Amino acid sequence: MRSRWTWTPGAKRATDVLVACVALVALFAPILAIAFIVWMSDGRPILFRQRRVGKAGKLFTLLKFRTMRCASAAEAASFHAGNTSRITTLGGFLRASKLDELPQLLNVLRGDMSIIGPRPEVPGWVDRCPSLFAPLLAFRPGLTDPSSIAFRHEESLLARTPDADAAYEQLILPRKCALSARYARTAGPCSDAWVVARTLYAILCRHR
Repeated sequence: MRSRWTWTPGAKRATDVLVACVALVALFAPILAIAFIVWMSDGRPILFRQRRVGKAGKLFTLLKFRTMRCASAAEAASFHAGNTSRITTLGGFLRASKLDELPQLLNVLRGDMSIIGPRPEVPGWVDRCPSLFAPLLAFRPGLTDPSSIAFRHEESLLARTPDADAAYEQLILPRKCALSARYARTAGPCSDAWVVARTLYAILCRHR
């Protein structure tokens, strides 16, 4: 029997749509301002689009404000986890403040994502580690969850390792997936509200 403290699918989806709509209205001016600054400082495209794996393995296009300079074909081919060489000054600020994630509110409205849920991964990693991701594909991916908070400094950690891809696959990814799966199975309104509060605290106190 489902606990009254866990979500029903309809209630969670309705809450996601409501929160996304309120957030988009409240943040409309800042979103436009960020888009304008990105365009003025580094040209177009303003948005970064990337294919990610969603619920039941369905692919969708994740949206972010672009934080890296456009890559040449050689740079794109050699990109690996933890590579920060192409991040712009503005992009570094947007990433640290998580403002680059604001366009994903549109992903929430489209039904690709939830407010709280496992962070969506690129197809390459899902194909490479199917046993880790199988439990997560039962849930709609989200903007944040406990693993996002626990590994909020992941990028700087990977940048310091000699083999970032190996470190991500062997050390970080298993722990992230375990945290996400454990939380998603029992998440409810109160626990999701707590994750939102912890996420905001982590952003505002990102030096901790």
